[in-house]
Amino acid sequence: MRARALATGARPRGSRLLAAAAVAVATLLPAATPVGSAQPAAAAGAAAVSKVVWLDDRRVSLWIDSPSMGAPTQVQLLLARDWNARPDATFPVLFMLDGLRATDSESGWTKDAGAESFYADKNVTVVLPVGGQSSFYADWVRPDNGHNYQWETFLTRELPPILEQQWRATNARAIAGLSMGGTAAMFLTGRNPGFAKFAASYSGFLTTTTLGMPQAIQFAMRDAGGFDSNAMWGPPTDPGWQEHDPYLLADKLSGVSLYVSSGSGAVGPHDLVSTIPGISTNYAGTGLEILSRLTTQNFVDKLGRLNIPVQANYRASGTHSWPYWDFEMRQSWPQVAAAVGVEADKPPCAAGGAIQPVAAVNPWLGDCLTGEYPVPGGVAQDFRSGRVLFAADTGAHPVAGALAGGFMAAAAGPQPLGLPTGDEQLLTDGRGRFQSFQDGALYWTRETGAQVVRGAILGSWSEQGFERGPAGYPAGPEVRLPSRDALVQSFENGAFYYSAATGPHRVQGLILGKYAQLGFENSPFGLPVDEEQPAKDLGRYARFEGGNLYWSPLSGAWAVRNGPIMDLWRDAGYENGRLGYPISDEFPVPGGVQQNFQAGFVTVRDGKPEIHGI
Repeated sequence: MRARALATGARPRGSRLLAAAAVAVATLLPAATPVGSAQPAAAAGAAAVSKVVWLDDRRVSLWIDSPSMGAPTQVQLLLARDWNARPDATFPVLFMLDGLRATDSESGWTKDAGAESFYADKNVTVVLPVGGQSSFYADWVRPDNGHNYQWETFLTRELPPILEQQWRATNARAIAGLSMGGTAAMFLTGRNPGFAKFAASYSGFLTTTTLGMPQAIQFAMRDAGGFDSNAMWGPPTDPGWQEHDPYLLADKLSGVSLYVSSGSGAVGPHDLVSTIPGISTNYAGTGLEILSRLTTQNFVDKLGRLNIPVQANYRASGTHSWPYWDFEMRQSWPQVAAAVGVEADKPPCAAGGAIQPVAAVNPWLGDCLTGEYPVPGGVAQDFRSGRVLFAADTGAHPVAGALAGGFMAAAAGPQPLGLPTGDEQLLTDGRGRFQSFQDGALYWTRETGAQVVRGAILGSWSEQGFERGPAGYPAGPEVRLPSRDALVQSFENGAFYYSAATGPHRVQGLILGKYAQLGFENSPFGLPVDEEQPAKDLGRYARFEGGNLYWSPLSGAWAVRNGPIMDLWRDAGYENGRLGYPISDEFPVPGGVQQNFQAGFVTVRDGKPEIHGI
């Protein structure tokens, strides 16, 4: 069977300059000769998730400790449509690879394209590697520019077991990418038989070895981050270049559902016209798209000679830019869905019952994605931009955005929040947002993220004025202490400690710093038993199970343990007496211990405490 090509427009035309550029680039692309398949990547050690951050109800960031990369690597997931509605189901995955200028903060597919909204009603989990600027998602022969790129091992060996064992993924995989990512989608599929059922290149460069291509890649990588292509696959004469050439790996793609696309480089509907007829102001994007078109056509021709089907979408216009890749993402979806075995369109649904009026007055929720489904204590329904949860005693309330992420994080832990008891609110400082639940509350700011506050710590924080009080907003989750039956939670201006024996108390500022220096609750001072109090000369002190911590502007922060020294100092009037504030911690001396104060020192020898004046 000849390669199947879908042409949505005529072959590229335009100005003489455009045609000349196309001809010039074409001369660099003679037919290449095939090579044998590359050796599979070496078996990788076990990767592990070190951090999980829920961004909303179906978008989550994972930081994975990668043995091959030797560093935490971020991957974001757009979870399948029925993730919440069918908690026992597993879902196919779609890897979406970024371009040459990938950033370490977010995938271009969510930052510059509409992947999150588009895939919200699709029943695949989208996997978005974050980072990898100029990497081509390959295993590099040596580190460069501060990175030890081993993306092929990470994506094909280390990441899939995590997705399948912890994130309800199946082994039905698709992979798509733009530009650099399109190149990688094809060679990763060819080099790893059985890894993907579908592979797509949107404006990819589908040969890496023909005359001039290694030099073009080197130039592009130097421009995008200062990387050296010789660190990737060695010099252009090394076999690594051929082993990663999609054109030379074409015969390895038999049985994979393939989709390729490119524009012509001519000015298109998403481009600004320059002073040269037919040419956009995106001059670099014009040349890159011409190069993509020519390499893609050569690749498709090769597949045709091999009788390997491919869906080819040659657009009559368009440059190397995000609006066109967003378009191709949408165009290729039905083929992705067929390859991994899910429906292309969401089933019909409608809001009803108590959820319907809530959805009606909150149009920002968008269209429904599921019907109602049971959750502990009530029912829920998913919408494109959030969820609505309902129980007779709490009412129906939407949960969305970062607070929905906090809700999902709590649901995944040992203490879920229960159902919402109110709607999300903007707090009076204009900085934070808040939502109440049956078993706690969620608070969010841009700086702190979404954090749960509950129980005794919530009660104490509320008595101090919530976020308007001295503690500020919660800055981390409640954590159970490993060595004590107690909890700690960090806030912007301190930390709350709680145990049943001591109650909830906040430690802050330089006293908290001293407490940290001593070893927190693992020190002889244990847990706080009271709130910090004012002392003489603008000083402060806080009481703990094993003693007190003191601070003043002149003396600094020091600790006085319960025992003979504390008793003698107390009898002398604490900091108000003749000794003043401590200016050291307790330390050993021959025959005993000593502690220094502003106006003297105290020794304990043979169990006998004694004050010494200065």
